[in-house]
Amino acid sequence: MLEPLENILGYHFKNKQLLQQALTHSSVTSHIGSNYERLEFLGDRVLGVAVANALYTTFPNEPEGSLSPRHTHLVCKETVAQMAKQLGLDKYMRIATEDIRDNENVLCDVCEAVIGAIFMDADCQTALDFVQKHWQPLLHKDMTPPKDFKTRLQEIAHAKGFSTPVYEQISRSGSEHEPVFVMAVRVDNLAPQTGSGHNKKLAEQAAAAKMITFLENS
Repeated sequence: MLEPLENILGYHFKNKQLLQQALTHSSVTSHIGSNYERLEFLGDRVLGVAVANALYTTFPNEPEGSLSPRHTHLVCKETVAQMAKQLGLDKYMRIATEDIRDNENVLCDVCEAVIGAIFMDADCQTALDFVQKHWQPLLHKDMTPPKDFKTRLQEIAHAKGFSTPVYEQISRSGSEHEPVFVMAVRVDNLAPQTGSGHNKKLAEQAAAAKMITFLENS
């Protein structure tokens, strides 16, 4: 029964199959009409527009240069995966093996798929309102525009007299729909640090975060 989940979401589906599909991982079925991959594709775009609109209206005096990093933070894998757990989606996911249940990439995808399912079951405005409702508290967690890890690393490296960090791809694995990139960041002759992510940008951010920790502790 998915009614308890619908109560948490604050939205009750007319077509329950859409919610079921949004919760179904490709390890259960590879049929594109039965797993969440297409809905995730749609939901990802809706999430991006909804968060952009929320930021635009919430911070009317901020320039694009401040809104952009806020947006990146609010739609990144880590934030969306955290939202998936907050909504209890991890408990309702249909997966072949339990080790998938805590995978950040999967949690992020399922959350976006649910947004896409709401879009299809109702309309664009309902999906936008859903994101607005659940992401609104996150907008005010830190009123200072966050700096991404790559920017912070560059500032720290320059302050310590190092050259500009250099990034390179180490590997790419996973399926076409769920790729995992591993990127390395090098700062002069220091030990390189690596990070992984759903795309190159996220992997670079993860690597930069590790390098920041390394520099601060060395």
